Amino acid sequence: MTRLALVVLIVVSGVPAAAQTAVSEKAIDAIFARWNNTTPGCAVGVAAAGKPVLTKAYGMADLEHEVANTPDTVFESGSVAKQFTAMAILLLAKDGKLSLDDQVRKYVPELPDYGMPLTIRHMLTHTSGLRDWGSVAGIAGAPRTSREYTHGHVLDIVSRQKSLNFTPGTQYSYSNTGYNLSAIIVSRLSGMSFAEFSKRRIFEPLGMTSTQWRDDHQRIVKRRAIAYRPADNNYQIEMPFENVHGNGGLLTTVGDLLKWNENFVTPRIGDAALVAQQQTRGKFTDGREHNYALGLTVNALGGVKNVNHSGSTAGYVAHLNRFPDAHLSVAVLCNVSSGAASNAANQVSLLYLGDRAKAPSPPPQRDADPPTVSVAAAALQALAGRYWSDEAEVAFVAAVDNSQLVLKRRPDTTITLRPIGKDTFEGSVGRVTFIRNNSGSVEALSVRQDRVWDLRFTRQ
Repeated sequence: MTRLALVVLIVVSGVPAAAQTAVSEKAIDAIFARWNNTTPGCAVGVAAAGKPVLTKAYGMADLEHEVANTPDTVFESGSVAKQFTAMAILLLAKDGKLSLDDQVRKYVPELPDYGMPLTIRHMLTHTSGLRDWGSVAGIAGAPRTSREYTHGHVLDIVSRQKSLNFTPGTQYSYSNTGYNLSAIIVSRLSGMSFAEFSKRRIFEPLGMTSTQWRDDHQRIVKRRAIAYRPADNNYQIEMPFENVHGNGGLLTTVGDLLKWNENFVTPRIGDAALVAQQQTRGKFTDGREHNYALGLTVNALGGVKNVNHSGSTAGYVAHLNRFPDAHLSVAVLCNVSSGAASNAANQVSLLYLGDRAKAPSPPPQRDADPPTVSVAAAALQALAGRYWSDEAEVAFVAAVDNSQLVLKRRPDTTITLRPIGKDTFEGSVGRVTFIRNNSGSVEALSVRQDRVWDLRFTRQ
């Protein structure tokens, strides 16, 4: 099927006529109109009343070899994978091998003792306070996709973290770390690899024959799409060359994701109580509810309850929606970082929801960046020096360059810092705050990002 400009395939069988004719092919095509035989693209799948009503694909799976995407093309689903990891943990809990409220260090002694309870449930609901290991690696100058990472690297980085973002259970911070540790726990308790456990207990029972974990990025995977990112009016390959999985790393198709979603309606793995537990929103220690369940986000689209998750790894982006009250599922998988899979999935969903859905509210506006302030040259110079972090195993050298404060990191990175306060700056590494002792001398700096709240570097 080389040199095929566009694949458009609709599969309809055993579905009421109203579901078959509710949405026109042209309306779906318009959502994915920018993908063609010169671009990467996406696949989309829709199931109504438990039956596939639509599978379509656009763009190319491999630009070099002119292979088109099809509905059976295998993509990586990013963090859509987290719900499968949560299910694996729930199955072990059903087997009596663990409790979600067990302390993580019971199974992962490599995790430092922070002197406070940190449970598996905290990890699955992103309330653990664990720093995201990939963010720490990025601060150190080796972000994900830039080198091969394994679960051994994850454990190594985690073991060096002296503190958490917050007391477990009190706040929310999205962290891949918790899901990697969960995959490790499944392997240690089941006596088999996480990939094998998933295959035997989840994928095979559900007939997900095209689904596997990317636990070996060098393994050949038939029908896999290459991932890309836009670059200079063209595209560059951006593949996830790492073996870390459980947080992401699920290789799958839109058809297999629709099969998975139906398990929440008619469980073939687990039971009604288990799938209900997975979809129950988490709570903070003080009883406040948040919208993250166990590997799933529970919110609404157009006023219709939506159990969903998005995903992004390297050049792959993905989104999976399920509307329990409408018995409708929509999956979108793309092999380009600009694929806007969540937006596409939501547009398709609204078409199929029809009059059930109200017009969605506009997205909240992003907070304005703090204004730049003026800092005297002498004050900038007083911040210069070498700062070291044991937790990231990296040094930053602060220096004044052309009247601007910069951080230099080996081997050849220079990060320009924009002053937003006397001792506070912003740059590509995040928000940088210089810490003073009681005498007013600078003794450290702190880096803060969304998933790493206070990574300290000591002045040497």
